[in-house]
Amino acid sequence: MTTNPEARALAERQLCGLVNGLAQQIADHIRRRAATLGLTAPQATALRELGGPMTMRELAERMSCEASNATFVVDKLEKQHLIERRPHPTDRRAKQLVLTPQGTELRERLLALLDAQSPLARLAQAEQTALQSLLVRAMTHSPEGEPPARG
Repeated sequence: MTTNPEARALAERQLCGLVNGLAQQIADHIRRRAATLGLTAPQATALRELGGPMTMRELAERMSCEASNATFVVDKLEKQHLIERRPHPTDRRAKQLVLTPQGTELRERLLALLDAQSPLARLAQAEQTALQSLLVRAMTHSPEGEPPARG
């Protein structure tokens, strides 16, 4: 099936606008909810992602940022007594990030706030799962020169 290049470009532009708009809504939602707890959006993101002990590298990956940026955020959370750095059980060179009891309590409050009126809450669980699947497929890189897999 061939499609007019102009129509395809228009459809792609519209889809990109929708994806960007949703991402902005989610970022605004996180920022507003974080502010009610005295956190920045990156601090809230770090707390959200710290469901268990992990290294700085793992946290940075989950936050979609450089390790140096995650370190800056963790330093702030550590000063607030929300996170501790502990020796890694199997890697002497690494530290594990662990929530303190205060950090765990704040994370639970944050998760409840983020869940309330989330832009994604407008979608049923099955729709969220389908959207996630489609986005993962769209973001999967194929080898150079090959069209993306369809299926």
